[in-house]
Amino acid sequence: MDEKSEKDIERLQQAIDESSYIVFFGGAGVSTESGIPDFRSQDGLYHQKYKYPPETIVSHTFLMQKKEEFFEFYKDKMLAPNAQPNAAHKKLAELEAAGKLKAVVTQNIDGLHQAAGSKEVLELHGSVLRNYCLRCGKRYDGTEEDVLAGMKYVLNSDGIPKCEECGGLVRPDVVLYEEGLDNSVISRSIMHIEQADMLIIGGTSLVVYPAASFINYFRGKHLVVLNMAPTSRDAEADIVIKEKIGEVLSRIKVK
Repeated sequence: MDEKSEKDIERLQQAIDESSYIVFFGGAGVSTESGIPDFRSQDGLYHQKYKYPPETIVSHTFLMQKKEEFFEFYKDKMLAPNAQPNAAHKKLAELEAAGKLKAVVTQNIDGLHQAAGSKEVLELHGSVLRNYCLRCGKRYDGTEEDVLAGMKYVLNSDGIPKCEECGGLVRPDVVLYEEGLDNSVISRSIMHIEQADMLIIGGTSLVVYPAASFINYFRGKHLVVLNMAPTSRDAEADIVIKEKIGEVLSRIKVK
């Protein structure tokens, strides 16, 4: 890291030390160090060649009209059963255990924050670990013994996953394009952001709405952006670090 980044990490440490209600708002960049590709970077899914654009494939209409193509893409590109939490996930869980971090608001659907030990995780776009039958509502979720059980049911299905009870379509409990966010998750996310004295934005380009608009509710003291690329909030943030988020947070000491 360059000298500026080193100094900014020292400032980040000081801000964390003096804060008592930290909220983390994160996106795909948090999980790239776990081997999960994002959508918008140069190597992301939006820059790969498919018969249909990724944003078309992961839409409600596409799921309903072209189920086989949807699940071919979904299983191939959106499920990572071998992914493990990285340094960023682990440090956030450590900060929560110490009483400093009050919530993780995430746009990710991979469940890695919970795998690292975080408890108050608000998944704006749902989770690949949860699935349900569209016809009878039967859940295909993880269990205490195997948190990946629901994902594996879909992943190991022959083509389109079908309900073992009624034969209906089993779909992931994720928010697709054209679908709305869960109102209870929205309200809890906004509540935490409003109460926060420190908001850390990490690994997100802040271009996905309405999620990105929740930042507007922050009225606290420290606004921090940890992202490799510029964001719309850089100008108003008091700390901006353009380094890998796992590398940055691994340097933070929890006191």
